[in-house]
Amino acid sequence: MAKAVRFYESGSPDVLKFEDVVVPEPAAGQVQLRHVAVGLNFADTYFRNGTYPIPLPSGIGVEAAGIVTAVGEGVSHLAVGDRVTYTGFLNTLGAYCTERVIDAAPLIKLPETISFETAAAMTMRGLTSAYLLRRIHQFQPGDSILLHAAAGGVGLIVSQWAKLLGLQVIGTVSTAAKAEIAKAHGCDHVINYSEQNVATQVRNITEGRGVDVVFDSVGRDTFMSSLDSLKRRGLMVCVGTASGTIPPFDPQLLAMKGSLYLSRPALADYIADPAEKAALAAELFDHVGSGRIKIEINQHYALEDAVKAHRDLEARKTTGSSIFII
Repeated sequence: MAKAVRFYESGSPDVLKFEDVVVPEPAAGQVQLRHVAVGLNFADTYFRNGTYPIPLPSGIGVEAAGIVTAVGEGVSHLAVGDRVTYTGFLNTLGAYCTERVIDAAPLIKLPETISFETAAAMTMRGLTSAYLLRRIHQFQPGDSILLHAAAGGVGLIVSQWAKLLGLQVIGTVSTAAKAEIAKAHGCDHVINYSEQNVATQVRNITEGRGVDVVFDSVGRDTFMSSLDSLKRRGLMVCVGTASGTIPPFDPQLLAMKGSLYLSRPALADYIADPAEKAALAAELFDHVGSGRIKIEINQHYALEDAVKAHRDLEARKTTGSSIFII
């Protein structure tokens, strides 16, 4: 019998239930998958706690890797036995399971150079890193970035990729141990925000200029310091709200702090076009397959331990990527 994690009401990690499920045959445009590894992402907590409202009951999780076990009518680009990975939003919700039926469109064929575990740990984080560095701003060698949560899953990929592009990387972390991890993955400078004022340190590092771009996945707690870390006409990229949503503010604030730009992008809009998704995935797979970017899987969980996994994630006990092993 297939297993899945589901929830019937929004709330704390305790709402997650590990249950038996029946997996139907794939309909037209769908495939049936047997998962080998499933990704754990902070976005999963937003579905669970109601930040991202969805009809309930529901499955959870948006990223996994596995093997195609059946193909529905009209699916021509995939066959039984293909190795695939996927990520998305509502179109892939329900990934915390051993087997499932899913629309074929979001699936990406996985090269032999990438393991299932690596794919589950990096598809969402890697494609996020790809669009942040290759689509949202025209970076030039020598440009500087401030990267919050530099020891997290996205942070470790962004910092490595940024160094390949010749960027100066200033990372923020919460502990000395995380600072060492961030440095080992490409951060030129690391700021411990538990002990240091981020904006002041950024100004010191950049000789008063500020950075070209801030990638801020923390949200409410870091928003103002992120703005204060930017150069004149710099770009603030809000890529997450781990500490809570950003309160409303007067856009005049951006003018007062140097005619700043602000963006709140979503991965779904950068992989909606199949050709663009394929291009970003190809570049990601090439870097990872060649070893230029290393994926750190520092936490492994059983699917039935989803409650503990969410608690660890929200308590910021994790570094790098986390996955469920099926």
